[in-house]
Amino acid sequence: MMVGGIVFFVVILGIILISSVKNKHQRSEMTLKLLYTLLIGIFVAVFIGVGIAAFYPSLKYPEPPVSMKYGFSEPQKDGKISEENKAEMEKYDKEQKNFQIKSQNYNRNVSILALVFSIIIVVISLTLFKKIYLIADGLLLGGVLTLLYSVIRGFGSDDNMFRFIVVSMGLIISLFLGYVKFIAPMTKKK
Repeated sequence: MMVGGIVFFVVILGIILISSVKNKHQRSEMTLKLLYTLLIGIFVAVFIGVGIAAFYPSLKYPEPPVSMKYGFSEPQKDGKISEENKAEMEKYDKEQKNFQIKSQNYNRNVSILALVFSIIIVVISLTLFKKIYLIADGLLLGGVLTLLYSVIRGFGSDDNMFRFIVVSMGLIISLFLGYVKFIAPMTKKK
């Protein structure tokens, strides 16, 4: 949802920029470039997310006992639950708690993987594809979207220190990108 909002914001900014161009041919070309950049960025982020899910599958939520799904099979006597149903409920409760702990670890690991891949993508876009602006910008956008995915998954780890580290890395990478992409080229021109 958050990534969709960012993509929407980028599209709106692109539309405003494109609409300011007077020449119809240049406007058409800028529109295609913007759409292509967005396409590359979205596909890179989805590629990383699907790749992580394919090679590091998510956990399966524990199945509740049949008695909890469809109600208790035998009537309760004096408001008490049978020992068998109570044992099933306790076992399910333990499975849920175990799943929650494993899920937090899984989210932390996915966040780390996505963070590493986002850094790799950003470095590639700023080095190898530096002269091919269209692809470099698409990869850069994909790296930023993957970074956002990493931050979002990091919040699922339920570890405030880890969240802080991931958000700090996101901030550092964003500041670095802003400098390398926008400020450094302006200082070279002077």
